[in-house]
Amino acid sequence: MDLKNESVVTEFILLGFSGQWELCIFFFSAFSLIYSAVVLGNVLIMVTVTFSSTLHSPMYFLLANLSFLDMCLSTVTTPKMITGLLTEHKTISIWGCMTQMFFMHLFGGAEMTLLIAMAFDRYVAICKPLHYRTIMNHRLLGGFVILSWIIGFAHTMSQMLLLVKLPFCGPNVVDNIFCDLPLVIKLACIETYTLELFVIANSGLLSLICFILLLISYMVILATVWQRSSGALSKALSTLSAHIIVVTLFFGPCIFIYAWPFNSFAGNNILSVFYTVITPLLNPIIYTLRNQKMQGAMRKLWFLLISSTQNF
Repeated sequence: MDLKNESVVTEFILLGFSGQWELCIFFFSAFSLIYSAVVLGNVLIMVTVTFSSTLHSPMYFLLANLSFLDMCLSTVTTPKMITGLLTEHKTISIWGCMTQMFFMHLFGGAEMTLLIAMAFDRYVAICKPLHYRTIMNHRLLGGFVILSWIIGFAHTMSQMLLLVKLPFCGPNVVDNIFCDLPLVIKLACIETYTLELFVIANSGLLSLICFILLLISYMVILATVWQRSSGALSKALSTLSAHIIVVTLFFGPCIFIYAWPFNSFAGNNILSVFYTVITPLLNPIIYTLRNQKMQGAMRKLWFLLISSTQNF
């Protein structure tokens, strides 16, 4: 069915955080500061890893790619949400909505795969340290990054190809801060039960399975370390705790939103904010504040920047 010819809906209304003007101003200020911190924090990590001579290892290469995906994921939704807080009519065109959903699931699917690659990196580093450089070579790292983008693209295209064919003839109100598949599908003028099940399997079940597999992999790592040396267990826990926090923050909201996506509940907006705004901010904080090597590289680059500015 031709969406352009059949649909009488040309835009969607995003309810977002509708409320008193003072509350909208507060959210505008808060989310503007958070988004600025997301961009600056993740760019700082990417620049530090790229130009620091002490961070040329597989772990930091994957971390820089994670920062890029976090920044992109937040950029897809947050600027539109921020500007919508100061406008009376919070609307988005139907193709703007489709574009938002396409890129959100592209970056989300890619990040999901990259987190699995980072878990594999930690497994090799902790359980096979003598073979770490041999296994985690440049070819494998490049393959991980390319695979993450391929999976992200396949994940979003499999859903979007079905979604763009749906007719929308009203209502056109999306009860969220951005366009998301479950809420938009519910607005279609035809029966979408099959598509709803597909979204649950594609996004919800995939998120749940990946989350469980990642937790199992971390337990395997800890069990292996404990068998070798109980004294090294605390060090392994310290190393893995940051990864476990990141994985939980990323997959937790995804599972709640997409595993039961067509049963709306009051916390939907909060989970959406956490998934697209808060988590991309916490990732650089977790990986920088808990990593002395990263902090040292940042200080060194900062001193070099100041010195070059003064000499200029």
